[in-house]
Amino acid sequence: MTVSALSDRDLAETAKLSREPSLRPARRVIELRRGGQALGGSYLYEGDGLITGWHSHEVHQIEYALHGVVEVETDFAHYLLPPQQAAWIPAGLEHQAVMNPDVKTVAVMFDPALVAAPGDRARILAVSPLIREMMIYALRWQIDRADGDAEDEKVSDGFFHTLANLVSEALDHEAPLSLPTTEHPIVAAAMAFTKAHLDSVSADDVSRAVSVSERTLRRLFQDTLGLSWRTYLLHARMLRAMALLAAPGQSVQQTASAVGFDSLSSFTRAFAHFCGETPSTYRKRVAGE
Repeated sequence: MTVSALSDRDLAETAKLSREPSLRPARRVIELRRGGQALGGSYLYEGDGLITGWHSHEVHQIEYALHGVVEVETDFAHYLLPPQQAAWIPAGLEHQAVMNPDVKTVAVMFDPALVAAPGDRARILAVSPLIREMMIYALRWQIDRADGDAEDEKVSDGFFHTLANLVSEALDHEAPLSLPTTEHPIVAAAMAFTKAHLDSVSADDVSRAVSVSERTLRRLFQDTLGLSWRTYLLHARMLRAMALLAAPGQSVQQTASAVGFDSLSSFTRAFAHFCGETPSTYRKRVAGE
């Protein structure tokens, strides 16, 4: 999103419209089973970029990025789903997903009765190889399938019970791949401006864009989000870097410059501290898998 052409008032109004329920378009409830009674099922998405729009499901969903990058936004946070990670979205949670170009994901859905403690928010999970292979295997059972052979349904019910138990355990191991959101119009506008100018943004730039002093900006971030603007900037840069490095042909040097690092060594240190591996290692792993 580009916000450089917006006025300060436009920034604040954009943030307000996106956060206040009374000002948002109606959000859909999508019945993925289409009236069926399957305890579990799946679907595969592979194609061009897509913005789903705000919606919720009647079933729990775990979505695994086989290739490319997916972004998931809720009223409480903005999540990045890089390749080889999974997003957990509990039933009834309003959200929208942005499928970046050249993305391929597999999603598995569960009847709410299968997961005892689903929580009420989205999470990004580092899934085990076993869960990954079971999610791919689950593609033989589509979520919107009609009632099939009784013996096959018995097999699928047992399969999804087992996978649901594994996913329930994985929910305790969350990856910190999200940015907070807020209904505070000034902070929301400052966050939008920051994300749109990661290559060169400064606290002074942001404070002037939202018409507050730099001191007030820092206080508002700490009071509203519980973290400093500087920490928010770093996290936004690291998440953007992960998304960029997942793209074919993207170099580490290009990525470092795109997210505002003049020094390759300082970018490498920051990335390794945030992700637990160097940018080069991450890029090779994502490409190899």
